[in-house]
Amino acid sequence: MKNVYHIDRGLNKLSDGRVNPTYSTGEVALPVLFGFLLRIKSFNELSLMIKNHEFSQLFPRGTKLPQIDAIRDTLKVMDIDGLKQINQHIVKTAVENKTFQNGTIDGYMVAAIDGTKFFGSNKKSCSECLKNTKGKTTHCFHSGAVMSTVGMGPKLVIGFEMYKPGQDAVTKDEGELSVGKRLISSVVKSHRKLINVVVYDALACNSIWINHCKSLGIDAIVRAKNNNNNSLRLVKKRVNKSEAVDVWESEKGFEKVVVYESTFTMDNVAQPLRFVKFAIKHKDKKRTR
Repeated sequence: MKNVYHIDRGLNKLSDGRVNPTYSTGEVALPVLFGFLLRIKSFNELSLMIKNHEFSQLFPRGTKLPQIDAIRDTLKVMDIDGLKQINQHIVKTAVENKTFQNGTIDGYMVAAIDGTKFFGSNKKSCSECLKNTKGKTTHCFHSGAVMSTVGMGPKLVIGFEMYKPGQDAVTKDEGELSVGKRLISSVVKSHRKLINVVVYDALACNSIWINHCKSLGIDAIVRAKNNNNNSLRLVKKRVNKSEAVDVWESEKGFEKVVVYESTFTMDNVAQPLRFVKFAIKHKDKKRTR
């Protein structure tokens, strides 16, 4: 972390909105980084480890670590753009060191995108919070979309984007697909030709996402929805009546995986698309994916 990716230098450059702080932003962020590495599940657990001096051997003698209240107050105002710069430097260094010279799957650099919720509360909120109101209760939360490599090699987070809240009480909060489009555009701009294939769930099974990826020179893999447009329903019927193109034998709980495939055209997409169906045949039952 220090000798190759120089995480310590990046943390020292972080800033926040506090005035005359006792601890710098980097000093506050470092225990949180340890928490991520050790998969600590809560701030209470992290607080207990700090009080018990469990990180003392990682610092010069006499170093005082910030307490959990100072960590909370700093994270509220920390500059997100500084974290993005650290992450971009990590990705750039990994590429320069040819970490992914052979790709992650069959020579291709494959990444996956998914949305996740970072924080939620019925009591605490800020101007950047998304809001969900049920009855008299308003739940405030922060969510984002994250892109990570999948396949062989280290699982590297390539980028992340936060959802943007609605501008007023009438407008809606930003949707996940819009955040995903902004994320992949940002990654292509920062790390040109790094990603060959992007994987997304059924949310992205539409022409908007497929065309956006094509315009960036990236192939898209999405899971087909159960009930989607007419072109998908037709290709599903056609595949169900076709012969298998491949069979994968396995000893891990099932007999084999039967593969079917066909091509079809989706409305508003110029190029033909490939449809693949995997039927998992167990010894006692059949399940399809």
